[in-house]
Amino acid sequence: MDRFVSNFTNRLDAKGRVSIPAPFRAVLARDGFDGLYAHPSLDLEALDAGGNALLSEIDGLLATHSPYSPDRDVLATALLGASDVLKIDGEGRVILTDSLKAYAGIGDQVTFVGHGSKFQIWEPERFQTHLAQAREALRALKRRLASGEGRS
Repeated sequence: MDRFVSNFTNRLDAKGRVSIPAPFRAVLARDGFDGLYAHPSLDLEALDAGGNALLSEIDGLLATHSPYSPDRDVLATALLGASDVLKIDGEGRVILTDSLKAYAGIGDQVTFVGHGSKFQIWEPERFQTHLAQAREALRALKRRLASGEGRS
C-alpha cells in the first residue's frame, strides 16, 4: 500500500525522539524521500508530514499560481518556508523541532494520522477532539446526502 492510513500514538523518549509507525516508514521508503518533510497545517493545530508525494502536491498547488503572485507567495511561505526536513535515524525515529512541537501543542506523546499521500502529527487529546468533530460532520453530511441535498 502506498498510502498513509490508520492512526498510532507514540511517546517521545528522553532525548525527544519519536518512532514513526512502521507502516508509515514503509510508505516513506517506497516514496523514496530521504527523511521526513513536515510543516504546520494550514488550518489545524497539527503538523502535515510526508515525503515526495506531499511535496508533489505542494508543487502542483504552487504551479496553479503565477510565479510572482501574492497568493503563491503566501502559500510558498506557509508550506515551504515554515517547514522542516527531519532526519530519520536507523531505528525509524525523528526529533521534532521545538517550533513544530509548539505549533501543534505536542508534549510527551504524538498521534500519527494517515491522510493518504500525507499524514498528520497531533497532540493526542487534540486529535481525539478533532476526530469527534470529524465524525459529527460526517454524520451531518450523510444525513444531507440521504435527504437528497448536495446531489447534482
